[in-house]
Amino acid sequence: MRISIPISAFVAAVVGFGGTLAIVIAAARAVGATQIETASGVTAICLAMAIECLWLSWRTKMPVITAWSTPGLALVAASSGFTMQQAVGAFIVTGMLLIATGLFKPLTRLIAQIPASVASGMLAGILVGFAINAVKAIPADPWLILPLIAAFFVIRLFNPAVSVLVVLIGGGLAAFFTGRVGGLPAPELSTLTLIAPQFTASAIIGLALPLYLVTMASQNLSGLAVLKAAGYHPEPGPLIGVTGLFSLLSAPFGASTTNLAAISAAICTGPDVHPDPAERWKTGPFYSLAYLIFAIFGASLVAIFAVLPQSLIVLVAGLALMAPLANALSIALHDAAERMPATVTFAVTASGLALFGVGAAFWGLVAGMVVLFLEKLKKR
Repeated sequence: MRISIPISAFVAAVVGFGGTLAIVIAAARAVGATQIETASGVTAICLAMAIECLWLSWRTKMPVITAWSTPGLALVAASSGFTMQQAVGAFIVTGMLLIATGLFKPLTRLIAQIPASVASGMLAGILVGFAINAVKAIPADPWLILPLIAAFFVIRLFNPAVSVLVVLIGGGLAAFFTGRVGGLPAPELSTLTLIAPQFTASAIIGLALPLYLVTMASQNLSGLAVLKAAGYHPEPGPLIGVTGLFSLLSAPFGASTTNLAAISAAICTGPDVHPDPAERWKTGPFYSLAYLIFAIFGASLVAIFAVLPQSLIVLVAGLALMAPLANALSIALHDAAERMPATVTFAVTASGLALFGVGAAFWGLVAGMVVLFLEKLKKR
């Protein structure tokens, strides 16, 4: 045991949680969740991550780190016309699809067949709205927002992993000391609230299916790649299946999907953690402990976010998704032969198009695949 093991685990947990909690809040607001339901969702997903990460790390003796699906939450936050009950139904369906993917290898291979350019075009189309909204937040409170944007881009030059966290904490303190926040809520322990799911065709096609595809293409496959790059050789099925199982179990409490982490995993899998790869799995239990603590105080954290200025929440969400947006755009436009299908996917997804109650992410993926098929058909 080295001190670098718990330090790496706690840094990964704090960066992953604090840097993207604003997106969790935005997703909950988009589907009309109450503060109690939002707190329940945060608590449930933190518990799911704590248990699955502990089990997978101990069972495989590899640093298997899990996270909530940030692109998936961005998808939910960018959606419209869905209720919390419909969202819970979509989360349940997504969990079942992930379990099926873990059990049947052909499904994993089928998802892997979706071109990275098209999948990234869909993801970029989902994320670009958050980046634009972050810029639009400037006129609402320029004296708060502009210094935070400057701080973000300066800090990320030295430590990109904590730049969003610094903006969140610094912005929160600035809002409090300048009177933008009336007062902090009283501390409270978290509780879980059951939410009756509602299954509708529009939510399954427009929310569950895109959520599943985004989670698999941009999260699980990336998480597996991080483990492989660190010298591990995991069996994908059990890892994906376990995250799907806990996604299914936590969904009725308002929790969105969990998956294999990429950025957080990179912090926990490198040689800085421990020179012996066989010892790095011990980051899993410490990471789980951190998320157990977050679960206990999830209600208080959600209550704090509720009193912060809306412009600050929008800014933090946009800045947190800036790097994933840049990466998605880079992958989408990398292959010249697939540049047009990726661009069409991006444009349709970013447009917010909704047809027959189905959201833009689905239609963006369909449009991109159709254009790709036509171009390949011409080449034949």
